Amino acid sequence: MVPDGYTVCRPAGELDAFSVHQFRQGLADVASSRRLVIDLSAVPFVDSAGLGALIGGIRRVRDMGGTVVVACGRTTLAALLHTTGIDRIVTVTGTVAEAAAWLEGSDPSPAVA
Repeated sequence: MVPDGYTVCRPAGELDAFSVHQFRQGLADVASSRRLVIDLSAVPFVDSAGLGALIGGIRRVRDMGGTVVVACGRTTLAALLHTTGIDRIVTVTGTVAEAAAWLEGSDPSPAVA
């Protein structure tokens, strides 16, 4: 938790079938956060298992009444989030600062997926 009242989840490395278990566990650990930023700036690659874990984590946080924003400044990864439609189910920003600003202006009530 940072002083501004939101939690940042920062996975590092590839999110693929080999590492997705750790990512899922990390998301489960922060699922009760009312305001969560998933910072993908240190993630160079995501496969279908990683995307599934990301979507599952977003749903879990929302089911517990939280709000999620994904910060993704990598052009290729941002394109993947757009192509797969993830940017239609969660707000995607370029930086953690932009995500924090979005959270500051967001409605604190639970998001509906």
